[in-house]
Amino acid sequence: MLPLRVFAIDGIVPVVDPTAFVHPSAVLIGDVIVGPGCYVGPCACLRGDFGRLILERGANLQDTCVMHGFPGTDTVVEEDGHIGHGAVLHGCRVGRNALVGMNAVIMDNAVIGESAIVAASAFVKAAAEIPARSLAAGSPARVIRELSDEEIAWKGQGTQTYQDLARRSLATMVECAPLTAIEAERPRISIPDVVPLVALKKGAG
Repeated sequence: MLPLRVFAIDGIVPVVDPTAFVHPSAVLIGDVIVGPGCYVGPCACLRGDFGRLILERGANLQDTCVMHGFPGTDTVVEEDGHIGHGAVLHGCRVGRNALVGMNAVIMDNAVIGESAIVAASAFVKAAAEIPARSLAAGSPARVIRELSDEEIAWKGQGTQTYQDLARRSLATMVECAPLTAIEAERPRISIPDVVPLVALKKGAG
């Protein structure tokens, strides 16, 4: 495994729990705290050169996500928070078990409630509050409806998959050279219990 791209600034060094996985292409600068069992994906940027950035236990921050905040602020993803590919978090708080969809932007002093879901490409304006167990979408984001128990359970399963990915990555990910041809009977990565929500709803319908 390549060494992590971790940088101190003003004498403040990022903290990464030994049970967390941070991809070597991610960048951590300054006042960054990555808690137990977290997953930080490729090319994520956690730039704690102004405010403090915190990923609590079991949270994930996926590929190309950005965390940053103004001086004196905390940008927090609480326990089991789930941040989809390309999202931007700036000076906000994402509540326990909440999900921020791909390419969403969460602005300063916004609060995403526990077990809430912010849809892909949504824009949550500064100081907005998204209530617990609700779905928010749009630009600016508005609460669409309350989430069902099925949707919250699906979100929890997805987050557990990323927690498992952190463990798999720590145990088996290595830098390697590519093969020059496809092997006969090439194996697939098997995670049979994970299905998209749309597939679940289609099956139920």
